[in-house]
Formats: sequence, C-alpha cells, structure tokens
Amino acid sequence: MPCACNSLNLTLCDAANSCVRAISFFGVVQRVYTLFSSSPKRWKVLLDNVPSLTVKSLCNTRWESHIKSVKAIRFQAPQIRLTLLELRDNSNDPKSVSEAESLIGLLENFEFLLGMVIWYDILFSINMVSKKLQSKSMCLGATMKQLESVMLFFDKYREEGFVSSMNVAKDLAVEMDVEPCFPIKRRVLRTKKFDENDHNEELKSAEESFRIGFFLRLVDVAVTSLNSRFEQLKIFEGVF
Repeated sequence: MPCACNSLNLTLCDAANSCVRAISFFGVVQRVYTLFSSSPKRWKVLLDNVPSLTVKSLCNTRWESHIKSVKAIRFQAPQIRLTLLELRDNSNDPKSVSEAESLIGLLENFEFLLGMVIWYDILFSINMVSKKLQSKSMCLGATMKQLESVMLFFDKYREEGFVSSMNVAKDLAVEMDVEPCFPIKRRVLRTKKFDENDHNEELKSAEESFRIGFFLRLVDVAVTSLNSRFEQLKIFEGVF
C-alpha cells in the first residue's frame, strides 16, 4: 500500500514543477539561504536583523518541510530586505554585493511576494495534514478523511485563494514600500494577417496572466496529482 505522507510529498513535488514561476520561486528561497549561510560574518549580520526565524535550506526529498524555508521569508520579508541592503552597502566582496542586489530586486517584486503568500498557504495546509498522518493511531479510514480534507482545501482555495492572497500580498507590499502591482511585460508587435481577428491580439492583463499561469496551474496540478496518487488508497478503503 502506498505511504500517504510520501504521496503528499510527491504531490507537492509535482506542483512545484508545474511551471517556470514555481521552479524559480524556490530557487530564490534557496539563494537567500545560500548567501547568508556560506559566510559566518554574513550569518551574523542576518541574526542581528532577523532574530526570530532564520532562513532554512530546502530539502529535495521532504517537500512539506519547505514550510520552514518559506515561513522565514514570508513573515520577515521587510527585515530580510534590510539585511540584504546592509550587506550590499557594507560588503567588500563583489559576488556577495551582486547577489544581494539581485535578491533585493526580487523581494521588491510584487509577483514574488504574491507567489510567496500562495505557497505558504498551500505548504501550511499540507504540512498540518502530513503531521496528522504520521500519528501512531492513524487508521485507513482516518487517513482517507485527512486526504479528503486536502481536496476540500484545494477546491475552496481555487475559488477564493487568489483574492485573499492578493489582499495579504498588497498589505505586505505596502509595509515594504513596494508598489503592489504586477510588472508589465513589453509587447512584441508583429504583422497581422488578413484572416486574423482583433480579439486574437488582445493580451491578458498581468494579473490575469499570473492567476492563470501560476495560481490555477499550481492548484490544478496538485489536485490532479492527488487524485492519481491516492487512487490505490481508495481501492484499499473499498476492500476493507
């Protein structure tokens, strides 16, 4: 019988690889940890500015543990940005200065802040269920109920999660003095053929593009993965 916790872990892995934005997000999280952890001096600067939650390294085999890595940045983004600013202005290492400058730009990107809020919500819910599934008293029936709760979470989050996450991300952006809007990508113009309609040339707004390309894709991939990975558990439940 497949392990329920491992199946949840694989579901998160599928979601994290669902699109370029998702892959890039965790790359940024790891870069923040690598920058500070590779030097005792830089780590000391981090601890002086961020005393509560230190940044964590990602674990490729336990995706639900990513909650710790994301949580440190999610609730301390202003402090971490100030730390990066201090590092950029006071460091004599060109590589560290360049990396700090790059990460500052990413933390000041509203798209990254929104993605961080979305990922934290998902990881928090999955982590809570994963801990319950590891209880010694957990039986097959209780396991299925926990998995059903995950499905209900994703169904509700798909309908309401984007708007609520936007509100949280906007508050965070205001706290960091970051403009709460999506960057507008430059449009590439091309010659339109005679049989093409005008509506085919209409571009989705940056917000709608993010909602479809990142949020909905992330949630839909997670739901599809859950359904396929827990099909065998449903069969076992029917037998017993």
